[in-house]
Amino acid sequence: MGLMQGVLDTVQTAAEDAGAERVLKISLSVGEMTEAVAEALEFAFEALTDDTIMEGAELSITYIKPRSRCNACGNEFEHDRFHIGCPTCGSIDTELIAGKELYIDSMEVDMPDDEDDTEDDVPA
Repeated sequence: MGLMQGVLDTVQTAAEDAGAERVLKISLSVGEMTEAVAEALEFAFEALTDDTIMEGAELSITYIKPRSRCNACGNEFEHDRFHIGCPTCGSIDTELIAGKELYIDSMEVDMPDDEDDTEDDVPA
């Protein structure tokens, strides 16, 4: 819940600062190593957006596979959460370079219509 609350606070502030009436869609990128479960994020999203400008918005989540660099041979490779050894040289001296991030890719908002209340000057 806390993770999603932080995301929603950021989205709401950005949307309000832009003058948006409603948030229609939020797209996130989440690293698999964050251990953030899609169902939990979606549940928190639904629970926390009630009675906000984000109510009814779509949540889109793209998961980022873990990627590491071997400090022994320099090889970069994708892996799952448990197998972080270098497939090239077998070293376990590796550094995670992707897979722990969580960021907002984009958001779609509904902006108010600009109504031009000025009347055109028409010669009589």
